[in-house]
Amino acid sequence: MSDAPNESQEKSSKEEKTELSPLRSIHTSNFPEILSTLNCSLVVSTYQAGRLILLRADGDKINTHFRGFNKPMGVAVAADRMAIGTAMEIIEFRNIPAVAKKVDENRPPDACFLPRTISFTGDIQIHEMDWGWSNALNNQSNRQVDLWFINTRFSCLCTRSADHSFYPQWRPKFVTAIAPQDRCHLNGLCVVDGKPKYVTALGESDEPGGWRDNKASGGIVMDIESNEVIARGLSMPHSPRFHEGKLWVLNSGAGGIGFMDQATGKYESVTKVPGFTRGFSIQGRIAFIGLSQVRESAIFSGIEIAQRPESERWSGVAVVDLSRGETVAWLRFEDAVQEVFAVSVLPNRTWPDLINDDPELIGLSYVLPDEALKDVPDDMRSTS
Repeated sequence: MSDAPNESQEKSSKEEKTELSPLRSIHTSNFPEILSTLNCSLVVSTYQAGRLILLRADGDKINTHFRGFNKPMGVAVAADRMAIGTAMEIIEFRNIPAVAKKVDENRPPDACFLPRTISFTGDIQIHEMDWGWSNALNNQSNRQVDLWFINTRFSCLCTRSADHSFYPQWRPKFVTAIAPQDRCHLNGLCVVDGKPKYVTALGESDEPGGWRDNKASGGIVMDIESNEVIARGLSMPHSPRFHEGKLWVLNSGAGGIGFMDQATGKYESVTKVPGFTRGFSIQGRIAFIGLSQVRESAIFSGIEIAQRPESERWSGVAVVDLSRGETVAWLRFEDAVQEVFAVSVLPNRTWPDLINDDPELIGLSYVLPDEALKDVPDDMRSTS
């Protein structure tokens, strides 16, 4: 963490252009170079501040590009699609390249995500989400891509439904009912080869809110296929990820990053960072990890990271070299953004944009199937 920090400001809305923007941040001077070298950008959600944030390299600075949502949490990225879980709905966006020049003629984004569908779920406290094969848990041959998401309020793993609020696909074997009681605080999801494989939860409980009784050390990792707990004794774990043969997990209550010895169920710590770790995306040996300051509340009391002075608890993104267990860069929010939920790499996109607050642009951007384009006049057609 020795690199000199640079200041970064939101540049997309008039009220947030001042030097004292509540959305301001600072970052190490090497953060933009890391994104450029990896040829990617980051998507970050903060439900506490009601924003989706695109972190984009802009010369020697990080451009923090904010879009407003109602409590955005889970984010799922795959090729040219993105889904965002909010307070009561899941919004799916698609990259529409032909719209890019309408957004900015001088510097058009290299991906422009526009809303396509909305699924109303109700307030189910959507946590992590990812794309996988539909019917992946039923061993059927249907290979259609579907969105899987953690329904924390009902303690289950779900997919979307056109007719219902959600379709429950799996729940921990110790949870005996589908009820809006947040019994174990199911939160993290890991999809491996298109199949949901691992989840994290804050407690092995079947009682309403029962996970709170032992949150400092009651966290677990479960194998979905076997419905067995494969690791215990974690502190508020989040964001399981399978990468290069290892099952990585965030030991969030301790500000930790590590991996599981799957033979013994032992957590092997790799490093700790100055914040509650939540949100985890890996590109090669580099990991981008969300940091939250954590508020002084009953939810976070009694955990290791909350014992640190508030000045030593950060909100932002840490960049960790997993091979060395070393933090090599960081971005820290200075004011309004105090909690981060999701951090996702957007590969091969260095200057993306997402449009959710421009009714005219959305209203006048039409996407037609290829077979219909031949009947569209040439001067009205844009293909990509």
